[in-house]
Amino acid sequence: MFEGFSAHELATERGTIHARVGGSGPPLLLLHGYPECHLMWHSAAPLLADRFTVVATDLAGYGDSLRPAPAADHGPHSKRAMALDQAQAMAALGYERFAVAGHDRGGRVAYRMALDDPDRVTALAVLDIVPTAEVWARADDRLAVVYWHWGFLAQPPPLPERLIAGDPDAYFEDHLRSLGLDGEPGRYPDEVIAAYRAQLRDPDAIEAICEDYRAGATIDRELDEADSGRLIECPVLALWGTRGALGRLYGDVLDVWRSWARDVRGRGVEASHFLVEDRPEEVAAELAAFFEGAASARGRP
Repeated sequence: MFEGFSAHELATERGTIHARVGGSGPPLLLLHGYPECHLMWHSAAPLLADRFTVVATDLAGYGDSLRPAPAADHGPHSKRAMALDQAQAMAALGYERFAVAGHDRGGRVAYRMALDDPDRVTALAVLDIVPTAEVWARADDRLAVVYWHWGFLAQPPPLPERLIAGDPDAYFEDHLRSLGLDGEPGRYPDEVIAAYRAQLRDPDAIEAICEDYRAGATIDRELDEADSGRLIECPVLALWGTRGALGRLYGDVLDVWRSWARDVRGRGVEASHFLVEDRPEEVAAELAAFFEGAASARGRP
């Protein structure tokens, strides 16, 4: 996997961010979701490396990146803090401006970066999410059943950590497979699934995952609400899996994003929530066309 890519440990104020870097062209940061790591891009990243310098990283708390110490306000695991980590990691590679695509939790880090530091993000792709404030504002019985892990993982410590650690394989089989993970034959190499499972057996990783969701229920939501009415200035692409929950929960996904972005486009992909791994060629083609189009538009007089 990641043939032609090099591994990097990128220094930031809080610690190191693990990354794989490959390709040539404009810089493109790829961020993963829960409960994954940068390996979720194993098929899509090489396709994008034909046109971009691709930087696929592990978020703080995941994979081989830094593990922030928890705090009462969950600030160390906020998407603002994670976004700053990623911006500093890109700066360590010499990139002050770049495009970014994020799936799931990585998408939340990516759009927070675009709101907090609009001069840094040239174009943004968000994959299978709506903004965190919208999730909580629209929460109902459907969310409680379909995306029950939002409330479960946000419970005070150590309840969810202990329950996951009690049978991590059952958690993977009964929860994550129901969302579509490892559901496409031939799309998920054994070593990738082993890496995801390993995070659910690592007490520090479980704690980080729970803190990520606790931040989502508190400080991330508050930051979004404080930015109500502000629009993301760069072009935004929203893609989602039509076999996932977004359409059922939110109907017109693009309409939700129109309240958050000045220029938004996108569509559903015939896939589960894990659309990058289910349909890497299709998603990579959509991302490449979007980011190249955004770059061309910036270059127009």
